[in-house]
Amino acid sequence: MNNLLVELFVEELPPKALKKLGEAFATVLADQLKAQGLASAASVVTPYASPRRLAAHITQVALKAADKAVQQKLMPVSVGLDAAGQATPALLKKLTALGADVSNPAQAVAALKRAPDGKAEALYYDSLVTGATLDTGLQKALEETLSKLPIPKVMSYQLESDCELPGWSSVHFVRPAHGLVALHGSTVVPVKALGLKAGNSTRGHRFEAKKDVVVLKDADSYATTLREDGAVIASFAERRAEIVRQLAAAAAKVGGGARPIEDEALLDEVTALVERPNVLTCAFEKEFLAVPQECLILTMKANQKYFPLLDAAGKLTNQFLVVSNISPADASAVIGGNERVVRPRLADAKFFFDQDRKKTLESRVEGLGKVVYHNKLGTQGERVERVRAIAQAIAQQLGDAKLVAAADTAARLAKTDLLTDMVGEFPELQGIMGNYYARNDGLSDEIANAIEDHYRPRFAGDELPSNLVGIVVALADKLETLVGMFGIGNLPTGDKDPFALRRHALGVIRMLGEKNLALGLSVLLKTAVPAFGDKITDATPALAEFIYDRLAGSLREQGYSAQEVDAVLALQPQRLGDVAQRLAAVRAFAALPEAAALAAANKRISNILKKAGDVDAHVSDVLLKEAAEKNLYAALKDVVPQANRQFEAGDYTASLKTLAALRAPVDAFFDGVMVNAEEMDLRLNRQGLLKTLHDAMNRVADLSRLAS
Repeated sequence: MNNLLVELFVEELPPKALKKLGEAFATVLADQLKAQGLASAASVVTPYASPRRLAAHITQVALKAADKAVQQKLMPVSVGLDAAGQATPALLKKLTALGADVSNPAQAVAALKRAPDGKAEALYYDSLVTGATLDTGLQKALEETLSKLPIPKVMSYQLESDCELPGWSSVHFVRPAHGLVALHGSTVVPVKALGLKAGNSTRGHRFEAKKDVVVLKDADSYATTLREDGAVIASFAERRAEIVRQLAAAAAKVGGGARPIEDEALLDEVTALVERPNVLTCAFEKEFLAVPQECLILTMKANQKYFPLLDAAGKLTNQFLVVSNISPADASAVIGGNERVVRPRLADAKFFFDQDRKKTLESRVEGLGKVVYHNKLGTQGERVERVRAIAQAIAQQLGDAKLVAAADTAARLAKTDLLTDMVGEFPELQGIMGNYYARNDGLSDEIANAIEDHYRPRFAGDELPSNLVGIVVALADKLETLVGMFGIGNLPTGDKDPFALRRHALGVIRMLGEKNLALGLSVLLKTAVPAFGDKITDATPALAEFIYDRLAGSLREQGYSAQEVDAVLALQPQRLGDVAQRLAAVRAFAALPEAAALAAANKRISNILKKAGDVDAHVSDVLLKEAAEKNLYAALKDVVPQANRQFEAGDYTASLKTLAALRAPVDAFFDGVMVNAEEMDLRLNRQGLLKTLHDAMNRVADLSRLAS
């Protein structure tokens, strides 16, 4: 046993993919070695990934895997042996293929084992499989690892052939590879990959390495040697932690409660761009702070990979942090260079902002008619008209004429910032810039916020629109997309959802549920259909199923059981704001001692009514013959009105607890009454009694779904 180090030295890897590439390289390599018995579950895997290398350190790797005893079923005895017990040609052929010695057939047969296989007696062959050596096993593992890397885009390049015949061979990998290290302890493992032979040396930092060629003494000294001789922090996690530490220290040095902006994706990307980070503080002219800070932050993050500094109140300052890959004694040239580079970017943002404000949002509405939205659904102008119509219909249900007018204005202007220079340069700012430009045009805060908020919620956990106008327009916008795309058959498939219909559905669910809006889902979906005219077919039933499926998944993620969710959503409740209370009621009901029996009875009733067909929930006192059915009917008349009052008041938990009192009369009914009596009038009356019971018990949820 010894520790193993494998490194692939390459040209600069794609930064957004580096973290996954590093993790996959180490994980797959270790898994392949474990599968061959060269490493064990106790082996510790440490991934390394820097801009120019992928590496893995794996502990307790064997030079040779243990031999393994294998028993293989050959064939039934009746097929392998003739009547005299001699080997048949089929058996001899099978043994020969397995490498067994069949020079003495009788001896070969005697070495076999007989055992029943469930149907008949079979012949089994015991053999010893020689364990893989590290040389061959690592070669196989390395080839498998390289084939399974999550490479975003493969490059093809040429290498001079290392065989006797002169020429060039094509190599396919994410970036050209220039070195391979494979060390088992201090011994080089003779493997090849991407046209390279393994050795014990690599290269360090392009500019700051102490040695041009970094020689590794053994597998365990990899990270230390690279840091000391190569000026490289090989571990992605360590490099990231060092950047976080330096960012915090630099911000503290600036003072005034300054803090770098938090952005995990940016942090990962910058970690993938440097081998030895050095954080420097830079600044730009304060006049640029007149531009909305979202614009400045975005241009610094997206274009330059800088970390803007915010003050204690969360406002952007004119200072920012740069993560450099070099550490000169005098950093003034690096700082000055970064300040010089960012200045034109900020100047562009200021120019766009100044130019955009020369035209009102209202003046841009007409231009939306020239922008294609979808070939089957028309232009953005047509889309805006549909959103307006849907928003007006929703506003009429939720408020007065003032809300209708405000929602109509916000819906009409919501997409106009798409035609501005700023959003043209930075599409991520859509809505945000609409808010700024609306305020510049003198519109109210309510409408300006609604223009920005109509995209919310944009992702899981995002805030909902801040006011009712924003809620109305956001609902209208998402419903227009959902109803339109379902209406033309453009549905999400597998992991493909180009119009983000799943996200839009969850947005609708959250707004209806968390804001407890007095809107029924089916009616709401139907409200949106007329806005499309003859451009779509009505697919709202399928869309409703899609939304309930998304709701079910969301509720399960929140910790509700599949049974609880199934019971509530089986009724497809129209007010999604009620769903949480219904779930709480079902959970409380399930804890009652009467719950299991009532759920089972409910399931039995559902099956009876299903077979009976269309049953009328009507009971005639005169036709009640048995004491058990009379008692059940009396209990229903006593219990159901109270349960219904509690249901109408929204106290679903109390309603179900009240219905729990029906357990005894329900049990007695099924014990003593034949529902499908021969007399038709008795049968119909008893079915009507069960229908009455079923309707009363399943207003909150389908309790039969709780039956095990």
